[in-house]
Amino acid sequence: MSEKSSTGELFGIPYNFEQPTLRRLLSSYWQPNEGMLVKKQFGIGYTLNLANWRSWIVIVAAAALLLQERRGETDEEANEADEPVEVVVD
Repeated sequence: MSEKSSTGELFGIPYNFEQPTLRRLLSSYWQPNEGMLVKKQFGIGYTLNLANWRSWIVIVAAAALLLQERRGETDEEANEADEPVEVVVD
């Protein structure tokens, strides 16, 4: 019987289940000569390359959306705490 490979691609998506080292994990997030997405050093798929400026735009956009969502939740809680207003029309 053949032994299963711990690295490779399945339907074009890379995977790697080899035991990671700290140096290899850190170097996978900083690859200056690569594109915005690089193969993960452990797991399935791709990760952001922090050496690419486009990755920082994605991180800032995600943080802005998360902040906006959290602010929206606090606004909804404030509106629920308000008492109903009676309107009189002449």
